[in-house]
Amino acid sequence: MTPGVHRHHANRPAPRRWLCFTPLLAILAAYAAAVLVGTSSGAYASAHKTGARAASAHLACDGAALKAALPAGATLDSAAAETGSFTPPPGSSPGPPMPIAGLPGFCAVNMTQDDVAGNPVHIVLWLPDNWNGRFQGVGGAGFQCGPIYNELADGILSGYATAATDCGSNDPTGSFALKNGTLNRALIDDFAFNGIHMMSVDGKALTKSYYQSGPRYSYFNGCSTGGREGLMEAQRFPTDYNGIVSAAPAINWTKFIPAEIWPELVMLRSNDFLPACKEAAFTEAVTRACGGPDGVIQNPDSCHWNPADLVGLATPCGTITATDAAVVQKIWAGPTSVTGRKLWFGLEPGASLAGLAGTSTSGGVTTGVPFPIAVAWLGTWVQQNPNWDWHTLTYAQFDQLFQQSVNEFSDTIATDNPNLSAFQRHGGKIIIWHGLADQLIFPQGTINYYQRVQAAMGGPRRTAQFARLFLAPGAQHCGSGAGPAPGTPYQLRAPAIPLQDVANWVERGEAPRSILAVKVDPQTNFVTESRPLCAYPRTAVYSGIGNPNLAASYRCSARPRGGSESR
Repeated sequence: MTPGVHRHHANRPAPRRWLCFTPLLAILAAYAAAVLVGTSSGAYASAHKTGARAASAHLACDGAALKAALPAGATLDSAAAETGSFTPPPGSSPGPPMPIAGLPGFCAVNMTQDDVAGNPVHIVLWLPDNWNGRFQGVGGAGFQCGPIYNELADGILSGYATAATDCGSNDPTGSFALKNGTLNRALIDDFAFNGIHMMSVDGKALTKSYYQSGPRYSYFNGCSTGGREGLMEAQRFPTDYNGIVSAAPAINWTKFIPAEIWPELVMLRSNDFLPACKEAAFTEAVTRACGGPDGVIQNPDSCHWNPADLVGLATPCGTITATDAAVVQKIWAGPTSVTGRKLWFGLEPGASLAGLAGTSTSGGVTTGVPFPIAVAWLGTWVQQNPNWDWHTLTYAQFDQLFQQSVNEFSDTIATDNPNLSAFQRHGGKIIIWHGLADQLIFPQGTINYYQRVQAAMGGPRRTAQFARLFLAPGAQHCGSGAGPAPGTPYQLRAPAIPLQDVANWVERGEAPRSILAVKVDPQTNFVTESRPLCAYPRTAVYSGIGNPNLAASYRCSARPRGGSESR
């Protein structure tokens, strides 16, 4: 490692995961994807080839050269030429940082740009020697924008100049929203939209100076919070990117985040916190009733199994009661106001209940374990009370807090504006995908948003010219579950990231009729199943010929699936 200017490693912002991501994939997974899937453009191996070229001419990777090339207002923290492997700074993962191996030569740049209030926003930019002429911004998870170093590594492996940012905070709890007991509007704006925009502008500017030629195309790639950040870019800063991959997007933030505490509220007010094995029994039963032999419910919206059918079943943690069944039914139905008005969507039948209806049993007593982001949002952000006790929550108070969340924060962070006309005029393209067994973000919210985009942008046909939605039956949050899923940048060397699909759409005019989803054996890291995800509202149907575990054995059917309007 050749040091440049130092103000970096020990105190670099550290990403913490909002959720349980799928394990990282080894190189063998990329090879397996190529064997199993064939020539699909979504495979990592294919994306890795496309556009990569020999070493590009660039500035020296040192402080003196890069200081002179910095964007206006930015300061250089460090610059170092790296090759082969990179060890993330301490605190960037739950355990000791593990080296990321097999990397090409690159220049690791860390710079700082202050926001309007003087808060330092840290930006990490990795500039590969074998640059493909493109820029990629990557996103965050939960209350953190990043940097997530696997995402940076994945980008340069495919030749992209790749940027990440902390948006001014490395606090995973969301407490940055308060300063001296009042809302810290500058950092809230940085997290909501400003930080990613600063990263995009400064990252592209330094990329241009470093290679002495600007990126030919720019792309954003993210899941969860990263998915929301991508769509926020399209809504607020439509010229920042040519193409966006938005996976399991945390859009409709001011509605879906309050809705995440609904399952715990239902159990609390029913005096019935369900032990884990009871929750699993309901999930297994509905999957048997509505799913196929592969354990996947292809269209949860058409599943009308009644949890009451399980009443009387003996489980290792007790017999299923009528109250248990009513709790599950209410969780699936989603939150309502005290007058019965539907506020938002619920978990899909077949999705794990453990994420948003978490419980813990000790000494025969089961208590609730709510999703921490929902508690922090309603306590720290909405009520400006970080010590709020969620056990005091009533249905009436939930109704009030839900509306307060929408009224006070929607203009800042809802990320639900369906008018994407400026992004469309810029020639931008968007791929959105969402797992139908997502246990944290309600997929019906994404379907609802896409339907509103269709209404605002001239109907399904016109919308499909620049924005397409793909649903993944059986896939969980940002990864495969019982069903396969596309890869995300969280997964180093993921075999089916749809970034190349959006690049082909932008650069070649090849609109994707489907994108690839895969399932990987966690023991061997080999792809065991592949499936096409068809552009909404179409769905993949087995052709009747060939291996049912191969994507090539499926076709996209014109039969529309159900959507949020039919629930």
